[in-house]
Amino acid sequence: MNSKSLVRLLLGALLAVLFTWLIVRQIDWHGLVAALAATQYAWVLAALGAFCVGYSCRIARWRSMLAKDVPGISWFTCAGPLLASFAANNVLPFRAGDVLRAFAFNSRLGTTSGTVLATLFVERLLDLLMVLVLLGAALTAFSLNAASFAGVGAGFLFALALAIFGVLVFPQAFSPLARGVTALIAHFAPGIGEKLRAEVNKGLATLAHLAKGGSMLRLVGWSLTAWLAEGFVFYFAGLALPDLIAPQAGWLALPVGTLATLIPSTPGYVGTFDYFTVHAMTALANSTVAATAFALVVHLLLWLPPTILGGLYLVVNPLARDIRAAKEQEREEEQ
Repeated sequence: MNSKSLVRLLLGALLAVLFTWLIVRQIDWHGLVAALAATQYAWVLAALGAFCVGYSCRIARWRSMLAKDVPGISWFTCAGPLLASFAANNVLPFRAGDVLRAFAFNSRLGTTSGTVLATLFVERLLDLLMVLVLLGAALTAFSLNAASFAGVGAGFLFALALAIFGVLVFPQAFSPLARGVTALIAHFAPGIGEKLRAEVNKGLATLAHLAKGGSMLRLVGWSLTAWLAEGFVFYFAGLALPDLIAPQAGWLALPVGTLATLIPSTPGYVGTFDYFTVHAMTALANSTVAATAFALVVHLLLWLPPTILGGLYLVVNPLARDIRAAKEQEREEEQ
């Protein structure tokens, strides 16, 4: 591990401890235990159902992207690698699951690392688009003071989401601007500019490829369905806790907690996700104790299923054969 990676790891651990302490210092532990004990498990099962719908849509979205280069690829072929990557992200540092998905399953998927990396890039843009839309909608629906709560107004969030949507659907219209900015950076920092130019060109090519024939609109549709399903995971988790007086605050907690995962933290986003989820729930007058119980329940709902399913996939389908296939391919290319 190099010094930069070590610093990132330590920073993430320190921030996780900090945000966990900010929660723990104000908790009535007896109240928290009582709130968790009152959990209504029928709603937890409903939340698990919504979780399955959401991840099914994420898998379908990824399959749709890969199908551009691998016609006929099935939903089930894509399901295992995607769940395994989420499982790895949940237990390993440095987004190791993304690396796993990009490089470890190519022989199973019948594709290349470059193609998978490109799909991950588009996946991130689609998810950011949905989170911004959901946050803007929640701030508007709950009549919250957007500027003080989110740092920016709902209008700015919608404008940013519209810009991302434009890039996704009409990438060619933004190519001159992206390349112009890259050229400007290269003028002042040639080394960084050259690396950035290569990444920008690769990203624009991928977007143009996926935007053909209305494909991007289908991807947006899959993304919207996936995130709405995840919203119901939060909402049903709120209904499962009788001490919450405003379970609908889960629709605000979803985008706020998701954006909090951008902050360096431990695998599984312990502390950061929970602190900002509690903050979002208390914004609608829920008690801190009830909001903390909610954060624990929803965090478990989001963390445990993909970790178990992805882990089981790796146990049943070990990576050894993929590593052997990759080595054989390298030898063939050398010859």
